[in-house]
Amino acid sequence: MENQNLAAIDLGTNSCRLRIADISGEVLYRYAETVKLGEGMYKNGGFTETAMARTLKCLTQYATQMKNYGVAHYRAVTTASCRMAANGPEFVQTVKELCGLDLEIISAEEEAILNVKGARLNAAPSVPYVLVYDLGGGSTEITLATNEINPKVLYTISIPWGARNASEAFDLIEYDTEKAEKLRAEIKKYVLEFLHGSEFLMYLNQCDCIATSSTPLRLMSMVMNTVGYDKDKVDGMAAETSRIDAQIEKIWQMNFERLAQNQYIGENRAPIIVAATVIFKEIYDMLQIKVLTASLKGAQDAIIEELRQKWQS
Repeated sequence: MENQNLAAIDLGTNSCRLRIADISGEVLYRYAETVKLGEGMYKNGGFTETAMARTLKCLTQYATQMKNYGVAHYRAVTTASCRMAANGPEFVQTVKELCGLDLEIISAEEEAILNVKGARLNAAPSVPYVLVYDLGGGSTEITLATNEINPKVLYTISIPWGARNASEAFDLIEYDTEKAEKLRAEIKKYVLEFLHGSEFLMYLNQCDCIATSSTPLRLMSMVMNTVGYDKDKVDGMAAETSRIDAQIEKIWQMNFERLAQNQYIGENRAPIIVAATVIFKEIYDMLQIKVLTASLKGAQDAIIEELRQKWQS
């Protein structure tokens, strides 16, 4: 039988992820690289040559891996950075020409539903609703949906601030109360809109609250005292937000050097972790979430499943 291996590429503002699976869904290869595509974008309004070069190198390597694994079908998506960058469409064309990959700029709504489909795999089957929020590098999506195989989105909002663009715009490399308050004020506007539009507090007690992306997984690794950042081990783990608060407070007490040396953060994440935690905490505080699940599962899981359903026969 012809090889039917599948692949999903998720290019974000900060990271680029590749997953290759067979037609049964078993993961054959998985890798994530910090490409920092959105680095400098807040100031320049578009991608820098350096950031594009890093990302093209990564995507070229991913294309080679897909060929090595005999990938027959794939979907490659890109999110907030390419939606916002003035040269986003031009970059997508360059990816096609140099890497041979069709990169699809998806809407905030499509991004939200993909994250829900993946993250809900970590929800309790008996819970009727899920609240998923995905803290990316250039945006943060908050989505309330039904907890079913084909979830119905009840309300979603895309906040145009993520870990990377917020750290650059608010100069939040190390914690500073005044700068953090300015970022919180920005986030509050959008979360208040979400609370009003979704009537979320009516659903809170019937809802599993799940956070995807690196930030909650790193914080959960800290809470669970794993040996270093262990995203696989903490995938699907839940903790009281009061325990997460304690870890965030530790981060806010560190200078940049200590952040870079910390086993849960590291050199690549250090420049953006403070802004990320300010956004992250503001959201769960305003939504009155007391228990939060960290999820490694997200858009890539949803893409692989969609490809399986389409090509399995």
